[in-house]
Amino acid sequence: MSAYYLGIDVGSGSVRAGVFDGAGRCLAQRACAIAQFRPAAAFVEQSSDDIWRACVQAVNEALDAAAIARESVRAIGFDATCSLVAVGADGAPVSVSPTDDDAQNIIMWMDHRATAEAETIAATGHEALRYIGGQVSPELELPKLLWLARNRPDQYERAAMFLDLADYMVARAVGALDSDKTPGKSVCTQVCKWLYLAHEKRWPTDLLADIGLESLLDKPRMTGPIREPGAPAGHLTPAVAEAFGLRGDVVVATGLIDAHAGALGMLGDDPEAGLAVIAGTSTCHIAFSRAPCFVPGVWGPYWGAVLPDGWINEGGQSAVGALIDHVIADSAAGTALMAEADARGMSHFDVLNARLDAMEAEHGAPTLTRDVHVLDYHHGNRSPLADATLTGAFTGLTLGTRIDDLAVRYLATLQAVSYGTRHIIEALNDNGHAVTRLRVCGGILKNERWLTETADAIGLPLEVPAETETVLLGSAMLAVTAAGDVPDLRAAAARMSRTARVVEPRDERRSFHDAKYRVYRALHADSVGYRDIMASADI
Repeated sequence: MSAYYLGIDVGSGSVRAGVFDGAGRCLAQRACAIAQFRPAAAFVEQSSDDIWRACVQAVNEALDAAAIARESVRAIGFDATCSLVAVGADGAPVSVSPTDDDAQNIIMWMDHRATAEAETIAATGHEALRYIGGQVSPELELPKLLWLARNRPDQYERAAMFLDLADYMVARAVGALDSDKTPGKSVCTQVCKWLYLAHEKRWPTDLLADIGLESLLDKPRMTGPIREPGAPAGHLTPAVAEAFGLRGDVVVATGLIDAHAGALGMLGDDPEAGLAVIAGTSTCHIAFSRAPCFVPGVWGPYWGAVLPDGWINEGGQSAVGALIDHVIADSAAGTALMAEADARGMSHFDVLNARLDAMEAEHGAPTLTRDVHVLDYHHGNRSPLADATLTGAFTGLTLGTRIDDLAVRYLATLQAVSYGTRHIIEALNDNGHAVTRLRVCGGILKNERWLTETADAIGLPLEVPAETETVLLGSAMLAVTAAGDVPDLRAAAARMSRTARVVEPRDERRSFHDAKYRVYRALHADSVGYRDIMASADI
């Protein structure tokens, strides 16, 4: 009987499950929406029970659609956003919310309530901070935990365990949330989001003491084994096996953060040669190296966070797809755009792209955005400036309310998020990397205009994967490895990922984008100057 593998991805807005064969081909995938709660400004929460419900539904729908014998599924891999889950001694949810609702027990990665706590940790200047680019983002777990300890000590003390979401999913699948067990965790989550020093196999305990979180490691169920991604974590519990409709001997792999699963899904047989760009709601950039590279403002170097025998650096942009959606929704032409898209049975992005094609044919390319510029820091800058307090900017706005006016602002936004990636690549290459091509996945693959603008704006070729669901594929690679059907993750990546085509930058547009990139960098410098001017005001 053929062997199959499940990849399960917990994203910001849905849980997706994909069924893969051993060659990396996706037979079927299904998604189920999950809720977000926003009880206050900068607060974004979720529910672990809601996510698990969606997981069960997505798995069953994907297996039904794949039309395979369910007993042929050998293993499952999980990935998830780097969100913080709080549970009690019995594994039940514990609130992290000002609402005190226990259902709201996850602080999402995009939650920025812990900005002050991130600054507190950064002010220590601890040596461990070298391994996160010298700065601390409120998207990491320690600032979130410090916020809870300071502002809601009752919730902090009630929780028997705090887990990254990927580790929670694995623990729930194998029954490690039971009160007599201690869940294992992934090197990926712990080194990337918790400041665990994987290359030395130790916690920076003096840092935890300095910031008042020494009690974190005193919680008896916080000290479970830390395993390499793809290592077997256990087998499905009988209850979970029944819910999934699978055998009880299905192996569950140690998981990954979702962006890192996407990087794994794109690696191929030469991981160190390119930059993995996982572009969706936010964008993550993962660069592999055999030796550690210290890049100011870029997270890492992290040992073993994806592959067990190498380092990664991780850049990121906090709002990319989210910013593109915001620009459209915020426009007076947004309603008309959606109505036209519905009437024509098209994606609203396809409508905008078609308008841009027509305008460029009439007015000449690439001049449409000559005087329209965007600074994409609407949700701060994750890399390489590492400043969550920064804000975005538009220049060149007019009173135009037509769809064509929106199309130009949309194009300028695509270019801006591409310049953000270009800035990160410059930082990487200035500090030991040699990025010469990009491997892309995520929502960007559904938008050809976004792909071409990215190649042109950065000036590097983009490799488009044959399997577009690369995050799910990365989780399936975890499953194949945990089942013992390949020697290791490098072998899984080489066997299961392929490039379908390459999008080359257009040389005739290079000078235009070089000029706009200079404007992009100047917008940031100018905006900092505006902040300084206002700081000096007597108010």
